[in-house]
Amino acid sequence: MPLVVYILGLAIFSLGTAELMVAGMMSTLSDAFDITVGEVGHLISYYAFGVMLGGPVLTYVFLKFKAPYRTTLLWLLGLYVIVQGFSAFVSDYNVLVAIRIVTGILCAGCLSLSLATSMALVPVESRPRAASIVIAGFMVSNVFGVPLATIIDQQWGWRMSFGLVAILVFICLCALVRLLPPMAGGSAIKMAEEIKAFKNKAYWKACATSCLILGASFAAFSYFVPVLVDVADFNMQTVPFILMLYGLANIVGNMITGRLAYRHSLAIMVVGLIVLIISLLGMALFTQYQSIAILAVIFIGLSGVPMNPAMMARIVSVAHPGPMVNAVHTSVINIGLGGGSYLGGMAISSGYGLRSALWIGLILAILALLSVLPYARRGKQGWN
Repeated sequence: MPLVVYILGLAIFSLGTAELMVAGMMSTLSDAFDITVGEVGHLISYYAFGVMLGGPVLTYVFLKFKAPYRTTLLWLLGLYVIVQGFSAFVSDYNVLVAIRIVTGILCAGCLSLSLATSMALVPVESRPRAASIVIAGFMVSNVFGVPLATIIDQQWGWRMSFGLVAILVFICLCALVRLLPPMAGGSAIKMAEEIKAFKNKAYWKACATSCLILGASFAAFSYFVPVLVDVADFNMQTVPFILMLYGLANIVGNMITGRLAYRHSLAIMVVGLIVLIISLLGMALFTQYQSIAILAVIFIGLSGVPMNPAMMARIVSVAHPGPMVNAVHTSVINIGLGGGSYLGGMAISSGYGLRSALWIGLILAILALLSVLPYARRGKQGWN
């Protein structure tokens, strides 16, 4: 596997850390900007909404105009460095909101092009592995990126965390300038094939379930830190290690579901959602007990985000997996990610307490389970 593929994975690791690291610095940002914890959680939502907006639009533009991979990716990464770097110096919450939306849009373009570039660099038989290395950057950002950003915030402040992300992206950019060969753009988009998928009700049902699953997961994850500190009474020095357990659970769960998703996507979703519901319920009711809180975090990590391979398998089974189909599905996932975080923040800001975010996640998980139970009752092998 070429070294440049791993550098692309490191760049995506940086972008994934930027999206989620806010969850580890809730109290710091709340004090710095004189806002509520719920409003801090909204910063995750704004980044996710940027990804949602940028994914389909930039994918269409790249394919429509056959944008050269190398040049376009380097420009997008360069812009990301500038905007993310600027975020380390702002003092106004509204400016930071605008920056989060812009960086989300740029992240969507960087992810799309990094995947396309990684697969273009290797033989056909190695393309799935190359793509998995790039995607692994996002997964590993949960394990190491978010906890490290939390530790840096505790020692040197949130501005240092934001700035170091920009520096890491800049290092990746410099390496790619040197190592990434010139590459032509992708083939022109075939909208007729894509439109067929968009007319399929089964596709939108699959998107709705994906949205609810990610919404349930991130309504909880976005507020783990204040819940663990203020309700479970953990000290802030312990929290990064609990977040690391969550990230490791994500990876283990993804490894399990990745092997089973193609043949057993329905079973994975049903079992995974039942585990997610029980975990969220247990954490909402008993998070004051530290051992239960840690177990709940681990099982939410095992069952929530790791259902992604099953979600993708469902999409493939009901629609032609073209670039726009995948981009729209990714956008819908980010609606769930941002929407769950936003709803959790609204509940907290409205005075319902920190546990209210967990109850929001529980409601979304129940709705997701209800959306797949009809298929289980009918005993269908397919999703149509």
